[in-house]
Amino acid sequence: MQLTKEQKDMLWGEKGPYSQANLIKQVRILDDRVSRIFLVVEVDINPTTFEMVKKYRESDEFKNNTIIQQLLDRAEYRGPHFGYVSMAFEAEYTDESALLSADSALKYSQDAIIRMHKFVMGKINQTLYN
Repeated sequence: MQLTKEQKDMLWGEKGPYSQANLIKQVRILDDRVSRIFLVVEVDINPTTFEMVKKYRESDEFKNNTIIQQLLDRAEYRGPHFGYVSMAFEAEYTDESALLSADSALKYSQDAIIRMHKFVMGKINQTLYN
């Protein structure tokens, strides 16, 4: 599959797709004090990867992958520099169990992005830096 120059640029990587999964510690401040702390897992998917995976969402590669299907349904396009953004997890940080859950959601998000990137790379006949 040949990509246009714009599609290549929207992969964000120099030689392949680049996306990211973020674990954010969100401190909420009310008046003059910290009121609560939340842990948030958010993903930023490059536009070309997101759009290509969405086009093939019913393929055997993705149709039974709940995490990727939810990502495709819930992501919001925030422009070419931010791509498709979706929240994968949010919980108040009250104890270490919240951090364990956030780490688990981060791992699932990373795995989903890697699976999406491998699919795109296969479609455009590229390989990772091995």
